[in-house]
Amino acid sequence: MSRIKDAFDAVAAAIIAQKDYLSDIDAKAGDGDHGFNMARGFRAAQEKVDEMDDTSLPGPVLIKIGKALIQNVGGAAGPLYGAAFVKAGEACDEETRMNIKSFEKLLAAAIEAIQSRGRAEQGDKTILDALIPIHDCFLPENVEDKNLFEVLQEASKAAGDGVNYTKEIPAKKGRASLVGERSIGVEDPGAVSTMLMYRALYQFLKR
Repeated sequence: MSRIKDAFDAVAAAIIAQKDYLSDIDAKAGDGDHGFNMARGFRAAQEKVDEMDDTSLPGPVLIKIGKALIQNVGGAAGPLYGAAFVKAGEACDEETRMNIKSFEKLLAAAIEAIQSRGRAEQGDKTILDALIPIHDCFLPENVEDKNLFEVLQEASKAAGDGVNYTKEIPAKKGRASLVGERSIGVEDPGAVSTMLMYRALYQFLKR
């Protein structure tokens, strides 16, 4: 068993366990299927990773996950999360380690992929409202004299703050944008998914 595969299994389990909750949030301003779509995609990704002969390197695993999400998650989330995982995988090289610098690099690649694919920015009530605050915690100017686990913990809080922020703003992208101001007061399901994934990874690494 590789630690990379175990980490992904922990992330997938968190999404699958919360599928009803995520769909309930989505139903308040969207189609109501976000959780079910995500659970289907992550189960498919687990199957693809299980088929891999070698899961010791993060790059190939992340790319395999991303492609499975693109093929199996319906709605807008599949292409966005899929592109994020693929680009993060492509950003991996022989320098990629379990350290602050590598986290920053892979998160930056994921954000760039989502911005490019979704034409979204922070403040549009999307995945990015959780993912960008997570990434910011790993920037060189924010990590001085901190170890990896201190930064991971700060990023976990930042993810939650990002989700709370999405409750205060109207949606500018996706199906929720059709209800405009009426989406205020509801968290963005993509931001919640992002927080759940990150916190599952954080809890796994803490063990």
